[in-house]
Amino acid sequence: MASKELIDRTFNFAVAVGKLTNELPANLINRSYCAQIIRSSSSVYANFRASQRAKSDRDFLNKLKIVEEECDETIGFLELLLAFNDDYAENINSLINEGNQLLRIVVASINTVKTKMARAKEKK
Repeated sequence: MASKELIDRTFNFAVAVGKLTNELPANLINRSYCAQIIRSSSSVYANFRASQRAKSDRDFLNKLKIVEEECDETIGFLELLLAFNDDYAENINSLINEGNQLLRIVVASINTVKTKMARAKEKK
């Protein structure tokens, strides 16, 4: 998958999460979880963008690992929001699905970079 497409997907994911947070009822639980999920979902986008300007394979790998952690965190908070917001299940489940797809892509990229780095090390 082209990096531009993934940049767009991570951007759209962060925007969709932000829109969801605006729709949810204002209560203590939603406010707390929404504050965190906005940060983690936007971090998925920002750090994936930054990974495309990495200075080395190691830098690229480190940025992708941040994306992996933030994406997993976002999925976790979506699952928590789902537990308290049954009326939004369809939208939240759709976002969980997209988050899982993005996470699988990022993990595959991490594994590819690790393999590439290991092969380069063996050649030395």
